[in-house]
Formats: sequence, structure tokens, C-alpha cells
Amino acid sequence: MDLKDADVTTITTENLAKKRFRSRRLGIFSTLILVVLAAWAVWSWGFCRFYVGPGKMAVIIAKTGSALPPGQILAKPGQKGVLEDVLGEGRHIWNPLFYDWQIVDALYIPPGKVGVITSQVGENLPQGEFLAEPGQKGTWRKVLGPGCYRLNPIGYAVDVIDAVSLPLGFAGVVTNLSGEAAPEGLFAQPGQKGVRADVLQPGLYYINPREYEVSAVEVGVNQVSLVGESGGVVLTKNVVMDENNQLLQRLSQNLLDDQRRRREEYSQNAAATAPSPRAKSSMDYVEELMDDPGAPARRALSKSLSSTTAMRVAQGQMPIMERDVPPAFVLNQFVNFPSRDGFDISLDMTVEFELEPQRLAAIYRDYGDLPAVVDKILMPQILSVSRLKGSAYRAVDFIAGEGREKFQSDLTDALKTSLGDKNLVIHSALIRHVNVPEQILDPLRVASLSKETDLTNKERQNTAKKQAELNREMSLIRQSGQRVAQETQKLKAEIDAEKERTVATIFAETGRRVAEIDKMTASVMAERTIALGRADADAKRLVEEERAKGFGMQVTAFGREGGDYALYEFAQQLNPAMRITLIHAGEGTLWTDLKNAGMAELGGAASMKK
Repeated sequence: MDLKDADVTTITTENLAKKRFRSRRLGIFSTLILVVLAAWAVWSWGFCRFYVGPGKMAVIIAKTGSALPPGQILAKPGQKGVLEDVLGEGRHIWNPLFYDWQIVDALYIPPGKVGVITSQVGENLPQGEFLAEPGQKGTWRKVLGPGCYRLNPIGYAVDVIDAVSLPLGFAGVVTNLSGEAAPEGLFAQPGQKGVRADVLQPGLYYINPREYEVSAVEVGVNQVSLVGESGGVVLTKNVVMDENNQLLQRLSQNLLDDQRRRREEYSQNAAATAPSPRAKSSMDYVEELMDDPGAPARRALSKSLSSTTAMRVAQGQMPIMERDVPPAFVLNQFVNFPSRDGFDISLDMTVEFELEPQRLAAIYRDYGDLPAVVDKILMPQILSVSRLKGSAYRAVDFIAGEGREKFQSDLTDALKTSLGDKNLVIHSALIRHVNVPEQILDPLRVASLSKETDLTNKERQNTAKKQAELNREMSLIRQSGQRVAQETQKLKAEIDAEKERTVATIFAETGRRVAEIDKMTASVMAERTIALGRADADAKRLVEEERAKGFGMQVTAFGREGGDYALYEFAQQLNPAMRITLIHAGEGTLWTDLKNAGMAELGGAASMKK
């Protein structure tokens, strides 16, 4: 080995050593990486992982970071404290050395509810504002509808309340609760406080009750019924509910209960300021009737009314108190006025009025809810017009039908004219009963009874006269019936005789015509037989003559001697299957050729000819 070979060997050994060193270092480094990755996986999956289930959320609490400024309760990324953002459903990996977490229920708002948000974080509200926008502190103007929401419970409080459900037959008047006050007599515009011009139709609305107040007011035809001196009640139209939708029915009932409470408060305040002159208010009777709709309430009510009214109540002719639907509210007023001749008159009256949806907002803005409309608009006009019109009539006019009908027509027209400008539509004013003093009612009753007795006697005389006329007419009818029966029997006998004679004549004529037809038929058949015999004879004769002519023509065709014709006839009579064999008599004898006779055919004969 020379020097050159020794150098090459040394270099190769060093390279191999370096490669082994690099390989061992790479293996150690790879092992360390795998150990680190395995440790990180075990740490992350076993200690940092947590699961948030359906309908839950995770509130994260940072253990490290900068301290929160004064007044701030939720931390931003990099700050220490409860983080503002929450985590939803699923698996999450957070380092427990730096963060802690708490799994709580997410906010669920069921159907028919709304969530009113009160924020504890954000900027302060401007002066004079009480509703906040997202990012501001306070009650948010925006509400949450049905669904699942994830709001940090540390920074946000949510009140879940009923949505506004307007039933059929009602409209919702909306009042803005925030903003500057609208000008007097005008509707509130966006950003102004007051009654809005637009009303809500029946349905379910998810609105903020701290931003808007919705008052449910009956639309359509309602009634104000006044009963003598016992005051009256206001009966609103029946509320139509969908029995299959229990949720909407419950929500609507909640709204109507709240509306009924307001109206009771209004009625109580009105009663406190203007006490009724009666010893017992109609509210007491209505409450008694609602507690016990049987006879005791009717008897108690009957004692407080006049004798005529009590009789009508006992007989069930008082439609107001027999309603299954309780009155909306009770009135402490009644229609009472002096007649033209100085008698005290009280009326049982029912006024049907309508609140139209397009006018409802203006009515509510100017006067308030239905009790205020009745108290401030309807009742003053009813009392004023009734007294004004009724004072022009005598007490007798209210008893007679024509005078009472004219008063009712005048009252209806006057109410339509006076209340039309106040956005109320009057359909009718019905006078059900008039309470007239007994001192004028008794003489009129006696006179009317005498008049009716006289009319009854006259009618009895007329009835007797009519009965006599009826008896005479019945006798004439019976006589006419007997005469008609006799005439009928006579006509029946004549018809039967005529029928028998006609039938006999028809039978005789039919026999004669049948004999004539038979005679004509026999003559025709004889002529037919003769004609057929003559035709057969002529036909046979003609055929034989033609056949003879044919034979003669054939004989003439074969010659006059007739021998050829005979051969022709002989040939025609031969059997078509007959065969002709020709035997050649050549060399040899006849007997030697006979052995081949069976082989001789037309073809063989032809060959032999050759």
C-alpha cells in the first residue's frame, strides 16, 4: 500500500465517524420531539380540554393579564378577570394554568316571550335617555325574540316577559315612552313621546314594553245599555279565540286582564270623584250576578228597580244582565228627564256604537281608553240629547207606539250628528222600555183596557158573523159535493156503455177485414203457384232445346258421318288414371320381352324409339 492509498483510507474512516455522529444526534433530537409532542397531547387532551354540551355556554376567567380599569367588570383579551366573550357548544382547549372556566345554561326564550336586556357594561347613557343601544350601559332598546342566546350573565341581565298578543276583535294603540314630547293634539313621530298614528292589528308582537305601551281596545260594534234608574253597563263585542292555539289564548288573556285592571281602576276613580245617588251601585249587582248567576242575584236586582223593570227582569226580558259575557265596566249614570207636561221619565236604552280602526288612535290620543270614551264623549251626549229631545214630548207620547218610535228616530239621528265629528260611529239608539209614573200610567192603562175590551167584543161579533158565513158556505160545499158525485156516476155509466159498443164494433170490423185479407191471400197464392209451374216448364224446355242444339253443333264440328264424335265421347268416358304401355317386338320372341314389360315406361319407350 502506497501513501496515496493510506490517505484515502483515513478520509473514509473519518467520514464514516461523522455520519454515525450525525445519525445519533438526529435520532436523539427526533426522540425528544416525539416525547414533547406526546407530553403536549396528553396535557392538552387530558388537562386542558373541556366540553360544552347543547344548550350550555362556558364563561372564561383569565388568571393573568393587566388589571381592569375602575368601573369595568368584563375583561378584554390580555386583561385579568371574566372575559366578555363566552364559548358555545363543542370541545375547547384552554390552558388551566392561565384560564379557568365555568359552564352555565345558555339563555333560552320560549315562543310567546321576549327578552329585555339590561347591560352592566358599556358607555353611560346621554342625559335624559333611559333606553340604551348595543355598546351602552342600561336597558337596551332592542329585545330578544324566541331562541337560544349566549350573553355573559356577569355583564347582561335578561328579563323574560310575555310578548304582546292582540286577539281578534281588538286593535293595539301604541304609545311611545321615550323621546321628546309630541306637540299637543298631534301624533308622535319617530323619536317623540306620545300616541302613534298607526295601530297594531291582531297578532303576536315582540316589542320592548319599556319603549312602547300597547293598549288593547275593542273595535267593531259595542253597546252602552242603560237600565232605568239603576245605571247601566258597557258590553263589548265577544272576543273570538282560536281554541287550537292555547299559547296565543293565554297571552291574549294576560293582555286583556291587564286592560280590565286599568278599566276597573278608572271606574273606581270616577266613582270616588262622582258618587252615585243610588244606595247600591250597579257594580255591586253585576259582581253579585257574576258570583252567582242564579235566582238570588235576579231577586236582589229586581228589588232595586221599578215594578215594571223588576217584572221584565223576572220574566227574563232584560238582555243586559243575562249575558254570559261580563260587562267591560259599569256606569253610574242613567237617562232621566222631565216630559213636556212635567212628569219624570226614565228610559231603558241601548246605544250601539263602533270604534273604527282607522280612527282608534285619534280617539285614544284625545280621550283615552274605552271607559274614558264612554265617560267623556258618549254618555254626556246621550244624556244631553235624551233630555233635549225627550223634554219636547208628553208622557203619553212615550207610551203610544208612534211617539216612542219618533223619539227613538230623533235620538238616533241627533247622536249620529253630534258624535260623528268625534270619530265615533253610532249605528242605533234603541229604546227598550220607558218607565212612566203610575199616576199617569194607571188612567191610560184603564182607558187602554176599555178600548181593548171594546175592540175584543167587536171582534167577537165579527167572529160570530164569520162563523155563520162559514157554516153556510160549508153546507153549500156539501151539496155541491153530492151533486158532483151523482153526475160523476152517470158519466161513468155512459162512458162504460159507449166503451162496450165501441169495442164490439171494432171486433166485428176486424173479423171482416181479416176474411177479406185471407181471400186476397189465397188468390195471390194460386196465381203464384201457376206462375211458378209455367216458369219451371219453360225453363226445362229451354234447357233441353239448348242442350240438343249443343249436341248438334258438336256432331257438325266432328263431321257428318259421326264416327269421330263417337270416338270423342269414348275418350271422354275413359278413366284419367289409365296408363298405356308400348311393347317393342324386336329380336327374340314375344315371351322374352314380356319379362321386361313391368320396366317399360313412357321414358323407356321413348329411349327404345331412339
